[in-house]
Amino acid sequence: MTYPIDLSHLLEKKKRKVIPVQLFEKYKARLVNVKKNQVLFEEGDPARDFFQVEQGQVKMYIINPEGQEFTQGIFHAGESFGEPALLGDFPYPSNAMAMEPGKVWRLPKPEFLQLLKENFDVHLRLDQVLCKRLQYKTMILTEVSSYDPEHRLMTLLKYFKSKLVKKTATDKVIIPFTRQQLADMTGLRVETVIRSIKKMERDARLQLDGHKIRF
Repeated sequence: MTYPIDLSHLLEKKKRKVIPVQLFEKYKARLVNVKKNQVLFEEGDPARDFFQVEQGQVKMYIINPEGQEFTQGIFHAGESFGEPALLGDFPYPSNAMAMEPGKVWRLPKPEFLQLLKENFDVHLRLDQVLCKRLQYKTMILTEVSSYDPEHRLMTLLKYFKSKLVKKTATDKVIIPFTRQQLADMTGLRVETVIRSIKKMERDARLQLDGHKIRF
């Protein structure tokens, strides 16, 4: 019998912090408390700080003219977010909001750039992180523009499984995202996600245990 692996327990364990706490302290970063639904920056704001989650979760998202939200990424402890605007010197192209109470490091741009100059290993690690995110965004863009809802969801589930758990293809995992979050990440309506997941269950492509998706 194959037992499911709950990804929510592995998200923070697997992540290596982009910048370790010791360097944040050395370069005088601030560790700030954030509340649930607190907006850290909005689309169009100037990028002045480097952000990294210490505790909790932060999502980056956009809202289209029809009012539909599209989630670009969900970031957990040890993960940074919003770096392209900071490094590229352009306004934020999306919003960032805390999904739950937590703590976030904030490091002003001048100190952040100095940190990168003096710590090549951090610079390289950040480059690798940004490359992986580019891979993810390319995958999502292809799915949204070319494929039906079931294909989008299947690709996303396979991506999370391969990214977070190094197990064989027969091992099952519990996907730690709600139907609404999956909808926001794929540009679908939540009703479409619910229907597609039920059909995928009937086709034996995934399993449902209450509200949990086993894949």
